[in-house]
Amino acid sequence: MGNIPKLNGVARALEEHQVAFTTFSQMDINSSIAISSSKFDGVIFEGEHSPWDASSLRDSMQFLLDRGYIANNGSLAPRITPMVRIPANGEEMSQWHAKQALDTGVYGVLWPHISTVDEAYNAVASCRYPSLKSAPLYEPRGIRGDGPVRAARYWGLTQQEYYEKAGIWSLDPKGEILVVVQIEDTTGIENLDDILANVPGIGVILIGEGDLGQELGFPRQYDHPLLLEAIAKILDICKKYGVAVGHAHADQDNMQKLIEQGFRFIMTTTKRSDADLEKGLELTGRK
Repeated sequence: MGNIPKLNGVARALEEHQVAFTTFSQMDINSSIAISSSKFDGVIFEGEHSPWDASSLRDSMQFLLDRGYIANNGSLAPRITPMVRIPANGEEMSQWHAKQALDTGVYGVLWPHISTVDEAYNAVASCRYPSLKSAPLYEPRGIRGDGPVRAARYWGLTQQEYYEKAGIWSLDPKGEILVVVQIEDTTGIENLDDILANVPGIGVILIGEGDLGQELGFPRQYDHPLLLEAIAKILDICKKYGVAVGHAHADQDNMQKLIEQGFRFIMTTTKRSDADLEKGLELTGRK
């Protein structure tokens, strides 16, 4: 295999100790076209609170591609890295959603409502191909089924090249698959230290402050002291293990504070306006 550079722009930003900027998007063509020329590092297609449709995911990913950008840059790396949030909660152990998404060609899977070590282990394992116990980096034991034809085509690789690149980023230096787990309840916070100590391969912890606020009794009150205290605890644990932390409700008002606090996976709340993103890029010197 030739010297193929890092294709996953979000993993590349994190690898270079930069802040990765992403956003959620519906699985539809018009949304993809609107985002396709933006400056986001990646986009997470929403499959949790919107209908799960692998065909819509496929079409959205195709219209996200900017072939002129790829040709002019002389690289197979897309301008914006496509990822997806699957619908099932962690306790449902929904391997098939991850399998379908990865076989479509996404570069990352966001697992909502992860609360235990077993759920986190399943999240990483579902995104890995199986290997023998004697193989390096055997754990977490891969359970992803083998069907890479569409994914390899989307990445612009042969199947053998795809296998070389389809490892988990942060486990495999050549890996392109980013595993993001969402901590959304107090049980998840209580178990987070054990999760990060025992489950290698988690690239990002995304804080689900919406659901966390619901449990605490202060829904959508993102500045409530108890919610901020819980978020600070997540940040401290992740810093201990060197794992990037994500915030899903960044805007111009809180962007500087989030960056100063150490968030490295920042999602803007405005899907079709670049104002929030421009603020973040300016603060991080990437504008």
